[in-house]
Amino acid sequence: MKLGLFGINMGPCADPEVAARVAAAAEDAGFDSVWTGEHVVLPDPQAPPSPAPPELPMLDPATCLAFLAANTKSVRLATGIVILPQRNPLVLAKELASVDVLSGGRLIFGLGAGYLKAEFDALGAAFAERGARTSEAIEVIRALWTQSSPRFDGRFWSFSGIQAMPRPVQDPHPPIVVGGHSPPAWRRAVAQGDGWYGFALDLDATQKALHGLAKAAAETPREGAPLEISVTPSLRLDADTLRRYQDLGVQRLVPVARGRNADELVAFVEETAKALSR
Repeated sequence: MKLGLFGINMGPCADPEVAARVAAAAEDAGFDSVWTGEHVVLPDPQAPPSPAPPELPMLDPATCLAFLAANTKSVRLATGIVILPQRNPLVLAKELASVDVLSGGRLIFGLGAGYLKAEFDALGAAFAERGARTSEAIEVIRALWTQSSPRFDGRFWSFSGIQAMPRPVQDPHPPIVVGGHSPPAWRRAVAQGDGWYGFALDLDATQKALHGLAKAAAETPREGAPLEISVTPSLRLDADTLRRYQDLGVQRLVPVARGRNADELVAFVEETAKALSR
């Protein structure tokens, strides 16, 4: 079981000194990855389904991961997730390829379609088209990262006669991890992803999602290796709980970093690693 840490760009970790210290502690404790979250804006006042108060500080994922690349040596750097249909995929491809280069090939590209209509409205992004834009944007980024002469002709983006340098260090590209808890997300993960990521799931919800992925796999053509399954658990983690997630088929657990300051966050990292090694 791999172990990631979610929230390296938010809350107390929006302070660069705290983020660097916590990421280094996770690396030293044997975590394989640290994960960012993303909301460009949040509704004010907070209202469902908004996940966080509007005052929560949240650094831009690519900017934060580039900073952490310089403050760590081996831990993988994951966007968990970027809200892809809110982004220009050509600009994002450049930003994330730059993170992969600066980190020596440690990027994990996690993405999702998003769900906060108020956020889409504020950004001028088409909420109703978010699924179609997400699927097409993945292919745009893949083309920019892998084609010697990138070209694409789609519904939302078209280009040819261009180059997009630098390319990522990882060959053919950084792992593409699709997040989401709906049938379209599961089909997108199977058809276009290297992995799937579920956020804040208990064991029953994880099992439901894995059944959904299996159904999508039976109906959707797929090439390459099986999906790598990553989950942020909603349960408090101990060795027994870890085994129960593992028995379901989860390969990476990504608990939310819990603590009000650097000392508490580092203690959480160390205590989590120790508890799961028993």
